Amino acid sequence: MTPMKTILTTTALTFAAGFANAQDMAKDMTLVSWGGAYQKSQDLAYVQPYLEMHPEVSATWDSSSNEAVAKLRAMNEAGNVTWDVVDVVASDAIRLCDEGLAMEIDPDTQLAAAPDGTSAADDFGDLLVSDCFIPQIVYSTTAAYRPDLLPADAPAPDSICAMFDMETYPGKRTLEKRPINNMEWALLCDGVAKDEVYDVLATEEGQQRGLAKLDTIKDQVVWWSAAAEPPQLLADGEIVMGTSYNGRWFSAIEEQGQPFKMLWDAQVFDLDGWIIPAGLSDERKARALDFIMFATDTQRLADQAAYISYGPARASSAPLVGQHAELGIDMAPHMPTDPNNAKNTFLYNYEFWADYRDDIDAKFQSWLAK
Repeated sequence: MTPMKTILTTTALTFAAGFANAQDMAKDMTLVSWGGAYQKSQDLAYVQPYLEMHPEVSATWDSSSNEAVAKLRAMNEAGNVTWDVVDVVASDAIRLCDEGLAMEIDPDTQLAAAPDGTSAADDFGDLLVSDCFIPQIVYSTTAAYRPDLLPADAPAPDSICAMFDMETYPGKRTLEKRPINNMEWALLCDGVAKDEVYDVLATEEGQQRGLAKLDTIKDQVVWWSAAAEPPQLLADGEIVMGTSYNGRWFSAIEEQGQPFKMLWDAQVFDLDGWIIPAGLSDERKARALDFIMFATDTQRLADQAAYISYGPARASSAPLVGQHAELGIDMAPHMPTDPNNAKNTFLYNYEFWADYRDDIDAKFQSWLAK
């Protein structure tokens, strides 16, 4: 074990729920994430290294993060929380924290400092958007298309509004089966200024306006729930364009050699990270905290960027991002934060969706069912 790893583990054991040694920690964990390339990057970058350091511990993956809020509500209601560490988007972390379903974290005692001694709170900075949320990555939801499936005389798409342009770009599209991002893009492409989107979306009229815009392409949309679906749909030629997470498109293009092109316009920046569910036993809580301290340190978050094109959430991790672990390509140009990719970004409003999600979800699902 390297000196750095020894220090990190010893520190984690000191802080984890007040326990002093590993005998007071659970010997197994259930980790919840999103499956696919992203979960694989987590497993390679910090779960397997953690288990190598702790051969007495076992970890099980559950790929249910897209249902995390509903499932944690149900587990809490039943008094039987079976998950130990859960990967969620920031707005879901805010909701879970507000509802008392996630544990509050003190970053300066329960997360590792940067190698130069900078506190975790300062290292994560503004990305600590909830008292219960430990950020891992900056990612984006963005579009991709198949040039060979577009009309020969059609210009290469350079705007997210190509998604709504059935005349120039005929064919099926795929969009995520939820209102988030889709409502923002619909309003942008219906003429709403970027800085007014959430003000408009907060109104009943604005919500109906967004749904009306989506109505113009509804019969040409294949709705996805799992992020692995859009690259497969595009590879199979069942759609001509679609949206997914930028890391999924990276994996398809660079690792699988798919003939896709990225459309970075109006990519929606978002955060993803861990929460620890409320209601765990002391032993499970201690193990979860020990794992979290290790998995979100500077080196581990930089290591994850060697497997997937998501930007690490710590400022101290960014200079350590290098080449893809298997392909040997420079990862920086594939990050959503790269200047060439971030010429026109859309900043996701975490607090808006934490407040409005349940209401707009209900309206969106009702619209889908029509």
